[in-house]
Amino acid sequence: MIMNLPRVDIGNMDIKLRLGGLLLNVLFVRFGVFSQTIAEHSHSFGSYELHYIPSGYGELIVHGRRYPIVPGTLYMTGPGVAHEQIPDRDDPMAEYCMFFEVRTPAPPAAHSQTIPCEPALAELLLSTPFWYGRDEGDLMPLFHMLAEELAQRRLGLHHMATNLLEMILIRTIRQYAQGEIHPIVPAKTLDDSRMMIIENSFMYHASTITMGALSRMIGLSERQTDRIIRRQYGMSFRQKKKQARMAAAARLLKTTDWQVTEIARQTGYATVEQFSHSFKQYYGLTATEYRSQAQVNVKSGPSS
Repeated sequence: MIMNLPRVDIGNMDIKLRLGGLLLNVLFVRFGVFSQTIAEHSHSFGSYELHYIPSGYGELIVHGRRYPIVPGTLYMTGPGVAHEQIPDRDDPMAEYCMFFEVRTPAPPAAHSQTIPCEPALAELLLSTPFWYGRDEGDLMPLFHMLAEELAQRRLGLHHMATNLLEMILIRTIRQYAQGEIHPIVPAKTLDDSRMMIIENSFMYHASTITMGALSRMIGLSERQTDRIIRRQYGMSFRQKKKQARMAAAARLLKTTDWQVTEIARQTGYATVEQFSHSFKQYYGLTATEYRSQAQVNVKSGPSS
C-alpha cells in the first residue's frame, strides 16, 4: 500500500497561508515512512505540525500519554507539546507532515474587502496546542492532487499548492470540534532556513551541538543565535540542549535495554556520574527508577 501513496515535498517553495486573520508560514510539507522512532521533541513558539497517517501502525506518546496510530490517524502538535512517534516494526506508518509557523497579524490582502474573515478557525488553532483523532475530512484526495501538481509543475503551481494546503489545514481544524480537544515558489527566507537548522540540531544532534557550531551553521554571532533561541523556545541554548538530551535519554531508557553507562555516552556525557546527576535533577528520579516506572506503565496499558 505504501508503494501506491504519492510522494509530496514542496522543496524550497515559499508558501504563506491565510487563516482567519493569521498568516501562516509553511516551512515544509513532506511524505515519509518511519523505520525508526522519532525521539521526543517539541516545537518552538508559534510552530505547529500537522500529521496525517494514510497507512501503517505505531504509537504516539504526548506528555507521557499513549495514543494508537492506525490508518487514517490525524493529529496536530503545537508549541511546547512534547511528542514521540514509535512505528510498528512489521507495518511501519507512512506520514504526510506539514510544518508551519504562525505570524500575526496577516497583512491586508488585495481586494481584502471581498474576502470574509473567519476568526473561529484561527481561534481553534491557537487555543488547541494538541489535537488527535481520525480523519473525517477526506484528506487523501487533496494530498493526491498536491502530489500531481508538484510532479507536473504546470502554470499556476504556486497558487494550486497554496489553495490545496489551505484546504488540508481547514479540513483538519474543522474536525477539532467533533473530537476530544486536549488543553495542554519563491525561495524560503534566510530566517526560515535558520529555524529549520536549529530545530534539526536539537532534535538529531543534541549530544554534540555547541553554541559555536550552531552559530556558524546559521551564519550569526553566538549572541544573535542565543537571542533567537530564547525568542523561539523561551529558554537559553544550554537549557534547550539539556531538555533535548534528557528527552533522548528518557526515550533510550524506555525503548532499549542499554546500560546507563551507554546511554550516558550516547547523550554526550563524559561520565555516568555527570549523566546521573543531570537526569535526577531534571526528572526527579534516577535513570533506573525512571526505567522501572516506564516498564510498569507499559504493562498497565494506556492511561485514560
